[in-house]
Amino acid sequence: MSSKSSPTHPATDVGKAATTVTLPRHPWGSQYWQKFRPKTWRQLLKWTCFSSAMLATALNPVPVQSIERQVQTFFWELRGPVSPPVDVVILAIDDESLSQGQHYLDEPERYPELGGISAWPWQRQVYAQVIQKLIKSGARAVAIDLVFSTPSAYGPGDDRALAAALQQYGDQVVLAAKLGDLDLRQGVLLQPTLPVSDLQDTAAHIGMINFIVEPNGQIHRLSDEFLKIVEQAEQELTGLPAFEEERLPSFAEATLQAANLELPRHPGDHIFFYGPTGTFEQIPFWYALDDDSWSSQLDSGAFFKGKIVLIGSTAILHRDFHSTPFSQTQRYPAALSGVEILANTVATLRSQQSVRQLPVWIGLGLVALGLIAASRVRAQASSKQMLQQGLWILSSAVFWGALSYALFIGGRWLMPTAVPILGIVGAGTIDLGATVVSERLKKKNLRQTLARYVTSPIVQEIISQQDDMQDLLVVQPDAMAGKILSDRYRIVEVLGAGGFGETYLAEDTQRPGNPICVVKQLKIVSDNPGAHRLAQRLFAAEAATLEKLGEHDQIPRLLAYFEDNYAFYLVQEMIEGKLLRDRLSNYQPMSQRAVVRLMLDLLPVIQSVHEYGVIHRDIKPSNIIQRASDRRYVLIDFGAVKQISNQLTDTNARVTATVGIGTHGYMPSEQSAGLPNFSSDLYALGITCIEALTGLPPHALERSDTGEILWKHKIPLLQPDLATIIGRLVRYDFNQRYPQARIAYQALSQISLDALPSEPPVRAPVRPTSDEPGVVNVDPSLDQTVLLPKGWGADYQPTYSISQGDTEADVEGA
Repeated sequence: MSSKSSPTHPATDVGKAATTVTLPRHPWGSQYWQKFRPKTWRQLLKWTCFSSAMLATALNPVPVQSIERQVQTFFWELRGPVSPPVDVVILAIDDESLSQGQHYLDEPERYPELGGISAWPWQRQVYAQVIQKLIKSGARAVAIDLVFSTPSAYGPGDDRALAAALQQYGDQVVLAAKLGDLDLRQGVLLQPTLPVSDLQDTAAHIGMINFIVEPNGQIHRLSDEFLKIVEQAEQELTGLPAFEEERLPSFAEATLQAANLELPRHPGDHIFFYGPTGTFEQIPFWYALDDDSWSSQLDSGAFFKGKIVLIGSTAILHRDFHSTPFSQTQRYPAALSGVEILANTVATLRSQQSVRQLPVWIGLGLVALGLIAASRVRAQASSKQMLQQGLWILSSAVFWGALSYALFIGGRWLMPTAVPILGIVGAGTIDLGATVVSERLKKKNLRQTLARYVTSPIVQEIISQQDDMQDLLVVQPDAMAGKILSDRYRIVEVLGAGGFGETYLAEDTQRPGNPICVVKQLKIVSDNPGAHRLAQRLFAAEAATLEKLGEHDQIPRLLAYFEDNYAFYLVQEMIEGKLLRDRLSNYQPMSQRAVVRLMLDLLPVIQSVHEYGVIHRDIKPSNIIQRASDRRYVLIDFGAVKQISNQLTDTNARVTATVGIGTHGYMPSEQSAGLPNFSSDLYALGITCIEALTGLPPHALERSDTGEILWKHKIPLLQPDLATIIGRLVRYDFNQRYPQARIAYQALSQISLDALPSEPPVRAPVRPTSDEPGVVNVDPSLDQTVLLPKGWGADYQPTYSISQGDTEADVEGA
């Protein structure tokens, strides 16, 4: 869009007494310019958004790729799982199959057929035996997701057994190969890792198992796209073909060739994902070896008739898991194994359902049309109806997302989605933002005018009818400075204000040296005429309680309480020190020794409070101060003002009502329900200690299905007795907690402080998982099968260690 500039007007003759300059009437005069200028800036910013969206779509930088992949993942999960082709199944090397070798080791005469899988890596004659049984049973093809790159650890005879089977049935068998990592910046391309020569010299097909990991860390494209990138990169670096002979096909292409099925004529470049882990039917590998299972579970092999069988690992031990749509997301947290990804690729080509990326020029054209249409729709709304404009822009963004989803699911086409939506929303936000700023400026000017004449009765009447200006009728905090309460306490500073009241720092003018104290004011927010009388009784009772509690050295003393001008005030001792919340504000944990000292300091205080029949109800880091004078911890803010105000808001509430008192995260379930007990304070102390040990706030902690907090694994070298004590403090069922703070203190006193770490924990880095599917560790040096104990779970770890170089491969002997 272009615009013309205003022509320059010559100055007119002006008399000495003149006060204005008259310009000729002209459509491009200053009057029109004043109206046009703000619109020009708004239009400029809007088209800047549109141009940026077009440029980002055309250049497709890494951040754009990442966000678009996330949108595609959302589309897959929005569609949900679908039924895969029934003729594609997985013969899984799972944890169950890995454990079966123990039967042979215990009773070799009874289970001779399991001898070949008694230790990992398995004997290759086992795969030869299974290939023979599957092909004879009518399997259409057998694809093995293992790279046999080195001679068998069991001797040449083991390789010859597999080679003989491949020589006989190899035209229906696929072996895996892979390319190493690419370092294009250094100009290095590694040669492919192929099966040993004895296995290559057979009729077996060979397919590549490499995939591209997208900028968002997921796998989306077919393996064939990886091979295309290799060819292109090698051609650019050396000017020679990437492969000396004809390029090896991908694993999925080789599998279809082995099954004697036609490849799609115009395949897309993206995988059609059928669903999360377990979508494809999986049969434990050992079923194909055990005669009873082969007969009963697999109908003597008839189950495999006419099917494509993929053999690969799904065992946790082999760590062949990867991030894709339907995996490692919030809705589908379980990762997808490499063989399941390969099953999706085979099924994609088998059903000819690959997803295609729209050509760049078509994508840019659609983006341009969409942005222009959204702009025209917005322009139809009146300039005074900015809310309507915003709704139209939002509708345009939703329509674009719906169109993208419809093309993705219905036609299996990928079109730019996230960036155009950001462009549409950005332009709409500029329009709405300009209006909001304009309205706020008008509101600000009105507030300033009304504030200037706030003492006028007419102005006060106007303000009383404006909900967002009620604060103008309230005395501002700055006006409170210097005010004297009860002819004694001079306010120095307003510490805070809220719905329950205000808190001040004040000087006690009737004590030597005018010491500083804390004054808390109670606001009565009830319209009940009897609220003031009820507040007097409640306030006197709470003040008497605080007077008793203040006799403890680690609780602020109540200095006075009084009523002034129909408001109620508490005066408490000022504690010089540092809040525990400030110490934990940077999410840095404390040492176990420091936390035990904190507990030893506060448990007697809590016991003393409970002996008076009082429940604190709000123990948390912001209510704990480490006193500067002696480094002891002091418990503050017993919530008396908050409790009184809560009861005054409901005239039918009982005097002992406690609903709503407490802080989410530190408050146990029974307290949230309005039924706190003494162990509720112990729960809050336990949560505070967990936060101090981990550096994590309560909302960042996970919980089990039974409501228990999962925290111990986050603290290295956690002292077992300390873990037991804190664990009992924070039990979900209050009946399982310590009944009294004294008992918890006695248990804690048995722990030697000198035996506890005096430094905060250092968290160990998490090792990354493999980013290459279809790869499992098969190291001959690990010549044993790890037996998983009963009740093993995701936290189980093998007793031996795996070196860094052996965590990602499924290359035997590599």
